[in-house]
Amino acid sequence: MSDGASPRAILHVDMDAFYASVEQRDDPSLRGLPVIVGGHPKRGVVLAASYEVRPFGVRSAMPMGRAVRLCPHAVVVRPRFDAYVRASEGVHAVFDRYTPLIEPLSLDEAFLDVTASRSLFGDGIAIARRIREEIRAEVGLPASAGVASVKFLAKIASDLAKPDGIKVVPAGEERAFLAGLPVGRLWGVGPRTEARLNALGLWHIGDIADRDRDSLTAVLGDHAARLHALAQGIDPREVVPDRHAKSVGAEDTFGDDLTELDELDAHIHAQAQRVARRLRRAGLDAGAVVLKLKTDEFVLFTRRAVLPAPTDDAHALFACARALLRKAPLPGPLRLTGVSVQDLRPHAEQPRLFDPEARKRERLNAAWDKIHDRFGRASLRTGDQHDATERVGTGHPRHRDE
Repeated sequence: MSDGASPRAILHVDMDAFYASVEQRDDPSLRGLPVIVGGHPKRGVVLAASYEVRPFGVRSAMPMGRAVRLCPHAVVVRPRFDAYVRASEGVHAVFDRYTPLIEPLSLDEAFLDVTASRSLFGDGIAIARRIREEIRAEVGLPASAGVASVKFLAKIASDLAKPDGIKVVPAGEERAFLAGLPVGRLWGVGPRTEARLNALGLWHIGDIADRDRDSLTAVLGDHAARLHALAQGIDPREVVPDRHAKSVGAEDTFGDDLTELDELDAHIHAQAQRVARRLRRAGLDAGAVVLKLKTDEFVLFTRRAVLPAPTDDAHALFACARALLRKAPLPGPLRLTGVSVQDLRPHAEQPRLFDPEARKRERLNAAWDKIHDRFGRASLRTGDQHDATERVGTGHPRHRDE
């Protein structure tokens, strides 16, 4: 609740099976079919599962091998992150019309505080309906929304609204709404804590709300006060906009372990290009590069270097990452590489007037971005990347802000 007379209006908007929905939107032949978006069938994980494949037990983050065994007739689609980023930008453009208080959680979900927007657009329910309708009309994708007075409840409501629905928790009914839900719905309650609560006879959130807080503290320690408050629908956290990324990265898990520097260079080059493009989209330069290496025995190594000058240029990022790769002998056969950048700052708008090479690269980057925006990332690759793909195949790239 807010400090004023009326409660806050908080929305949680979550796209439905986002990656899979984008694939079904862009390829009508996939509509109505069980679709899995994922990587290598032996080593990859399920990035998205359409609602048609979920009755077979397939879920996001499941190993691909298990998913394919559960649903052998599923259509497996390689991820196209450029398409997902573009769709996400369209969704967030809709959000921007209704409030500046947007807290993105990922490409496909966000909290919105629309408390101050009600005088312009109607109550929280009306705003959620408008947002979902505009996303459907402009982006061509389904979205679910939860409406409540606090973030915790809005998130649960959107989960219960799926797929393609809206659920409202009326002000004053927060505790009643939560009472019959399993304790595992509480933030911070994982399988082990849930088992401990069940052993105490606490199966539903209402059981925790009714329990004396001191008795909970004896079992749960410092977590008791927070869980007791959540169980009563109390969540004072604000929607926090401007969650700036501290790093931007891309990584690939390979279908086969790699040991040759030339093949590794090709993948690192592609990762540097993806990172550079994201920097340019965000209007950022990077001051440092981090190379991530994971061996066939799942041992992780990282190497870091400071760039001579902040940049958004893929050539400079790749040169640095390539040097880091050669800084020491390979720790063993590699199943994954990743390139990320740190020390982010706003891009220097003025071109380097006395640096012809830098100006040429800026024009090249602009042309590269334009082609990718129009035809997709696979439309243009460097020669080393093409050769590596023909020999090995690419694993599933996972873009993320860290």
